[in-house]
Amino acid sequence: MSGTTESLVGRAIDLKELIAYQEGSVVSKTLNDKKVGTITLFAFDKGQGLSEHTAPYDAFVEIVDGEADITIVGTDHRVKEGQFIIMPANQPHALRAVTPFKMLLVMIRA
Repeated sequence: MSGTTESLVGRAIDLKELIAYQEGSVVSKTLNDKKVGTITLFAFDKGQGLSEHTAPYDAFVEIVDGEADITIVGTDHRVKEGQFIIMPANQPHALRAVTPFKMLLVMIRA
């Protein structure tokens, strides 16, 4: 299965346990990378983030653990564990960890 982490296929996975926090860092793990889209798990230490940027595709973000402030086109959103937000294509967005947090990012290239 090209583009998929083989050890993840065909079994139930606890996303919280799949990636660890690292002090002062952002850690990512690609779970699936195919021509039609990607699935990536991130762990952000408190205060860490991504500066404002755009992406050519809609991005679905689910908070797996903790909470983050996500800014989309200048509007701030506090997103917590169990919640998700969709960041629209070609619109500026940024995020910052309010607490250490983990997120699942799904981008569909369509």
